[in-house]
Amino acid sequence: MNKVARVTLLFWLMKIIATTLGETLGDFISMSLGLGYLMGILITLIFFLIVLFTQLSIKRYLPTVYWLVIIGTTTLGTEISDFIDRTLRIGYAGGSAILVLLLVSTLYWWYRKYKSIEVYPLFGISKELLYWIAILFSNSLGTAFGDFLSDNLGLSYLHGAMVTSGVIIIVLLLHYLTRLNHVLLFWIAFIFTRPFGATFGDFLTKPLSKGGLNLGTLHASLVSIGVITILILIAGKDKYKGQILQ
Repeated sequence: MNKVARVTLLFWLMKIIATTLGETLGDFISMSLGLGYLMGILITLIFFLIVLFTQLSIKRYLPTVYWLVIIGTTTLGTEISDFIDRTLRIGYAGGSAILVLLLVSTLYWWYRKYKSIEVYPLFGISKELLYWIAILFSNSLGTAFGDFLSDNLGLSYLHGAMVTSGVIIIVLLLHYLTRLNHVLLFWIAFIFTRPFGATFGDFLTKPLSKGGLNLGTLHASLVSIGVITILILIAGKDKYKGQILQ
């Protein structure tokens, strides 16, 4: 019995593209359409709740449904982070601290209830709810941290991507060369793939003068949708069996 994706190379590729889509689509809703962060949270929350309800209702892992929920968490996570950081004016550092607290609290409650925070295999509605809450907070945290790198530290999109990819590489090396807890390494990698994907989204959407490709949030979102659709079809055929960080 299992309801979630196996943690493979394909998983991490899809996670990065999903975070890119979450960044560009979230910015399209709140900024390009001029709806604001509060309305953006409402729209993305409705989408997230619909796909989450569908995921919880089915009895087995279906790649399309699962990755729609992941996209829902990345998009809603973008809106939550921006609302905390910009609308409430708490700032990226303060927003990151709040989201760290929420994520750690969720993982602590998960561990206290089940004596483990293993992410595969996973089944049972209450455990799966904790899984998705943790993913939502981790994606929100990744967004806030990525903005902290670019806005507070003044790093370019390329340098921000280099920092986050460096962390991911270190986590990968720790997984293979040490005996550190693989679940802890998973959550670290999951958090840092969010700003990596978000940085790539900024690279696609931002003006040429700021080091971007100036595709705009709509076209960048369409490109990401096309790429992740192809990857979901591949995942449905279950062609990749090797596990990474699991």
